Amino acid sequence: MAKYTPQELANVLKDGLLSFPVTSFDAQLQFDEENYRKHLAWQASFPVAGLFAAGGTGEGFSLTPAESERVVRAAVEEVGGVVPVLASAGGSTAQAVENARAAEAAGAEGILLLPPYLTEADQGGLIEHVSAICRSTALGVIIYNRANAIYKDTTVATLADRHENLIGFKDGVGDLEHDARVYAKLGDRLFYLGGLPTAETFALPLLQLGMSTYSSAMYNFVPQFALDFYQDVRNQDRIAVNKKLNEFVIPYLDIRDRVKGYSVSIVKGGLDAIGRSAGGVRPPLQNLAPQDLADLKSLIATVS
Repeated sequence: MAKYTPQELANVLKDGLLSFPVTSFDAQLQFDEENYRKHLAWQASFPVAGLFAAGGTGEGFSLTPAESERVVRAAVEEVGGVVPVLASAGGSTAQAVENARAAEAAGAEGILLLPPYLTEADQGGLIEHVSAICRSTALGVIIYNRANAIYKDTTVATLADRHENLIGFKDGVGDLEHDARVYAKLGDRLFYLGGLPTAETFALPLLQLGMSTYSSAMYNFVPQFALDFYQDVRNQDRIAVNKKLNEFVIPYLDIRDRVKGYSVSIVKGGLDAIGRSAGGVRPPLQNLAPQDLADLKSLIATVS
């Protein structure tokens, strides 16, 4: 049973930093629940507003439905009493409904709805896709605007009118006009979060468009730095934000951009660098090369 109503959940999430914990794997790339629980407990020991289990940084795309359910349930059991745990739903409409129902049964507080699998869809189809998931659960649902799920402002408004449990809009595209249209039309009916990789880079300008929070991948391994950066953003302290961008975030991006798929791999690399390994990444991703890991470790030392 969820602790929060959908609107209560939105109110908790909109004014704090959010993060997607990595999913721990063992040497055979199987889910390492014991290590995952340790990581979640550490993450929840800082004042983060919400944790999204089995999401993008958690390699949810590589998990079977059964694994995803197990990951979400472990997260809820470990830290659900401390911080809201949300789950992801993706794939086909039927699979996303299954994910949402399993997450609710596991005790999750909300759902991030990922774009539907592969196929292109127009606005009418997206409305029916989101509606099916919203009808399948009492949990709050956040739609993720990216890839083949680009929701027009009118579409978001239709969905918000139709489903009270639609609570959030996450943007992974960065089209400023589009974001402005959505916020202008919906206002405080939803909360808005940035989902571009790496979110810190875009956080300050997107705040002006109503995106009061974002999902921080680097929170996984430098949680205090990530929280400090978020506070600088909310304070609109451009000098402090730029200082942190130049000293850490941009050099971090330079390492991330060396290989496709490193946006997830570098997070697990960061945990390796601080002695809290969560194992390697599953194919088709690849682990950081030794030199890249060494460079990342040196960089992390400058803010630790």
